[in-house]
Amino acid sequence: MRTKQELGEAIRRERRAVLVVNARSRRGRQLHEHARARLAAAGLRLLADHPVDRPGQLEHALAAAVELGPDLLVAAGGDGTLSAAARLLAHRDMALGLLPLGTTNNFARTVGVPLDLDGAVEVLTGGTVIDVDLGLAGGVPFTNHVGIGLSADIMLRTPPRLKRVIGRLAYPLTALALLARHRPLRVTVRAGDARHEFVTHQVYVANGGFHAGRPIAADADADDRLLVAYPVGGASRRALVRETARNAATGHRRSLADEPFLAVGELWLETDRPARVEVDGEPCGRTPIRIGLAANALRVMAPAGTPDR
Repeated sequence: MRTKQELGEAIRRERRAVLVVNARSRRGRQLHEHARARLAAAGLRLLADHPVDRPGQLEHALAAAVELGPDLLVAAGGDGTLSAAARLLAHRDMALGLLPLGTTNNFARTVGVPLDLDGAVEVLTGGTVIDVDLGLAGGVPFTNHVGIGLSADIMLRTPPRLKRVIGRLAYPLTALALLARHRPLRVTVRAGDARHEFVTHQVYVANGGFHAGRPIAADADADDRLLVAYPVGGASRRALVRETARNAATGHRRSLADEPFLAVGELWLETDRPARVEVDGEPCGRTPIRIGLAANALRVMAPAGTPDR
C-alpha cells in the first residue's frame, strides 16, 4: 500500500477520480450536474459518474466505483452516503473525497471540508490526504456516531421530503412529535473495569466531532483514538429538550474531560429493554451492542495543513 504522501502525489499527478452522487440527499439532485462540471473544470479526470436515485443502489454504485481503481472516490451526499463510502474504503489504498450535500454534514465538518460546493472541490485538488479513525458498531464501520433511543426512532420517522425542504430542522420537529410517547431507558455502559449507569431517553457514542451540525466538544475529532459516550438529559422529557438546546449552544466551549462525557477506546452498551440503534442515520439493529474503533482506517482528502496524528 502506498503512503499517504504517495497517494496524494498520485491524485495531484494523475487526477483519476470517480464520482458517486446520491440524488436522494438534500441537495444531491439539484447540484449533480454542477458538481460534475466543477470537478471537470478543476482538472479531475472522471473515470465514471454514478448517480443514485433509488433505494438500495448506493452500495452497488460505490462498489462499481471502487472496481475502476481510482486514486480518489468522490462521494456527494449526506452523512449516510459518506458513511457507506467509508465502510467500503476502509483499509484501502484509495482516498475518499467529500462533497457535502446532505442535511447536517457532520463528517465534512469534522474533517474541515467546506460545506459550499466550490470550497469542497478546492479541497479535492489542493488538499492533503490524511487518515482518520472509524468506529465499529457491532462490526459495522461508521464515521460519526451511534444513537440509541429516541434518535433511532427519529431517523426512521423523519420524512425525506421534510429534510429536503427545511434541512436539519426536520429532526427536532420529528423529535417533538415522538417525544410525548417515548419511554426513558436504563442504560449500562461498561468500559474496561468501569461501569456507568444512567436513565435517559437518548445516548450517543461519537467518533467524530459534530452531531446534528453542532460541535460535540471543542476537543472531539475523528483522529484521536477515542469514542465519546454521553447521555442527553435524564429521565424527564423536559430535561431532554433543555439539554439538547444547551448542547447546541455550548458544544464549542465544552471539553471531553467534562461531565457527562465518557471517552474510551471500546465499550459495551446495554439497556433495560431492547432499544433501536442507528449508525450515522441508518438503522442497525437493537441493543445490546459492542462499540469499538479501527484506528487510522480511512484515508480522506482534507484541507491543506489539517493536523494528522
